[in-house]
Amino acid sequence: MSGYKKNLDPGSVILVVDDETSSLDSFELALRSFGLKQIILCTNGKQARELLTTRPVDAVLLDLVMPGTSGEDLLAWAGDEFPKLPIIVVTGIDTVESAVNCIKAGAFDYLVKPIEENQLHVSLGRALELSSLRQENLKLKSCFMREDLEHPEAFQDFLTNSKSLFKVFRYLEAVAFSNHPILVTGETGVGKELVAKAIHKLTNPKAPFAAVNLAGLDEHLFSDTLCGHKKGAFTGAATSRQGLIEKAGQGILFLDEIGDLSPAMQIKLLRMLQEREYMPLGSDVAKPMEAMIITATHRNLEELKDQGKFREDLFYRLSTYHVHIPPLRQRPEDLVLLTEHFIEKAAYSLNRPAPRLDSKLKSLLASYSFPGNVRELKALIHNAMAKTKAGQSPFGSLKKRIAAQEHEQQGRPGFTSRPAQTVLLPDPLPTLEEMNTILVQEAMNRCQGKQVAAARMLGISQPALSKRLKKMSTDL
Repeated sequence: MSGYKKNLDPGSVILVVDDETSSLDSFELALRSFGLKQIILCTNGKQARELLTTRPVDAVLLDLVMPGTSGEDLLAWAGDEFPKLPIIVVTGIDTVESAVNCIKAGAFDYLVKPIEENQLHVSLGRALELSSLRQENLKLKSCFMREDLEHPEAFQDFLTNSKSLFKVFRYLEAVAFSNHPILVTGETGVGKELVAKAIHKLTNPKAPFAAVNLAGLDEHLFSDTLCGHKKGAFTGAATSRQGLIEKAGQGILFLDEIGDLSPAMQIKLLRMLQEREYMPLGSDVAKPMEAMIITATHRNLEELKDQGKFREDLFYRLSTYHVHIPPLRQRPEDLVLLTEHFIEKAAYSLNRPAPRLDSKLKSLLASYSFPGNVRELKALIHNAMAKTKAGQSPFGSLKKRIAAQEHEQQGRPGFTSRPAQTVLLPDPLPTLEEMNTILVQEAMNRCQGKQVAAARMLGISQPALSKRLKKMSTDL
């Protein structure tokens, strides 16, 4: 074993069942060295059954040979009554037949006495991890059964009416207290760091929050930034320096742009996550990593994994819990809400009244895809307001800026050109009814099938657009 032993969750309740008091004392000593505090000692199977039916337990260490109710009997009973409870058999019976029978009866693991402390630590750690995941899954299922949020104050920085975002919030409430990393994905500008800060508010807002953008860091900077260094660790290290892991303490460590890590840095991060420890540069003594890890990226990690550019083991380690933030173009219900908010903020900073958001301006915004998402919308509004005189609509400035943005995007990977603003009509001219159909189809194409945004673009209500679409499908 290394000099530093990872503590298990101190809140876990462990039941130890063994008829030998010397064995119970030995187990209690070992479990307390693992950081466990809630240990129940029991000398017979009958007492163990009573305990299991009266209080929740996270894992059981069970001896097989006991007077009265044997370990095999208790294992069979617990398998029926508590099928999700991890039970580790600890016995002096060293036979394959006994081990197979116990595993078939539902035992999580089978350990033969005398048991090495490290072997017990590993087995119990795996059992508690499984128990924790099962409890979190149950909480997650119950979370999606309700519509409201338990802690809406944690998400107050999000201005949204989006059902998809509220679904993300409910998911975060269910998994935020896990010890496992959380991966946040989404396009640039959707608010991935806001998600990390919301988790921080949910879990322990008084604890530190440390964040770093990993894009552009080389291997040395990566190690120094996260782990810190001791005085004299390298040329120029005149003093010791804390890394972000130490600064985060028992709070949140937010690693942004995780998809940009080099293979060497991926290995370093994987080791830290697996061992839950790190080593400052110039030191040979490991320190515990106690912070909760949240990672984020705008890149598709699964594609990078399939291409061999991102380690598969690290991918699965990071994505135990995964939330994806939908882009602004997929949340049309948020566009007007956010625009009005940014107009008011810009007007306040310029010390002038906020202009009204008219239908002309709404249609312009609805016709744009916002590749930079909320961040781009905010910048566009502030820029347009700054260039507009008091009392005037920012429509003209916004139109020019959006046209310039679209021009800049041409030639970039993934760019899809939009139709020119000039309308080319066929000869002979279409009828008004035919033109109606053309406009509806064009609006639906530009809004990627989103009726709310298309209706806003056309200047009609969503129910009216729905009726037109139904009539068009009937006429075909």
